[in-house]
Amino acid sequence: MDKHEKQIYIAKRVAQELEDGTVVNLGIGLPTKVANYLPEGVSVQLQSENGFIGLGPAPAEADVDMNIVNAGGQPVTIKPGGCFFDSSLSFGIIRGGHVALTVLGALQVAENGDIANYMIPGKMVPGMGGAMDLLSGAKKVIVAMEHTAKEGAHKILKTCNLPLTAVGAVDLIITEMAVMRVTPEGLLLEEINPEYTVEEVQRATEATLIVGEGLK
Repeated sequence: MDKHEKQIYIAKRVAQELEDGTVVNLGIGLPTKVANYLPEGVSVQLQSENGFIGLGPAPAEADVDMNIVNAGGQPVTIKPGGCFFDSSLSFGIIRGGHVALTVLGALQVAENGDIANYMIPGKMVPGMGGAMDLLSGAKKVIVAMEHTAKEGAHKILKTCNLPLTAVGAVDLIITEMAVMRVTPEGLLLEEINPEYTVEEVQRATEATLIVGEGLK
């Protein structure tokens, strides 16, 4: 798969984790694509930290309205019944524990659920955004990312070596290769893409994966 195909594959799999009737926040980048693949019969309220609830799928080119963009500045749609509000209310929703699930990208994730996703030392960054608030305020955290960095460098590690955004916050990691759950014993490999073997997934992962009997 090329990069675009990987991102669609991951977004479709993440969408299967969304539960009917919940408020969900999608982080910038790959996670925003999840809005395009909501399962039939599942109704969720997608919240964008820049100030609205009711985010819909990406608009057709002819329907783009640059006054309606997600937190990453990408054009989006808003569903009937959606509403707009200021940042203080948006972060009140997040910090108040009203977000059932947040889907975020990451630079690194550790086997204990630590996450680094806002900066690489020495490189200019626009800011940490709302990641710290989301990781602390959301009831469940899914990391959606490509399994490895450029040239196959590990992103799923025993210990993160980049500045942490949050400690022990991640519940589930979904990549183009596998689905892994953070447990007190370590990373439980729950599903693999049939294009890969367990051994290939482990080689692409620095952390030791626990392979259970229920592997799908």
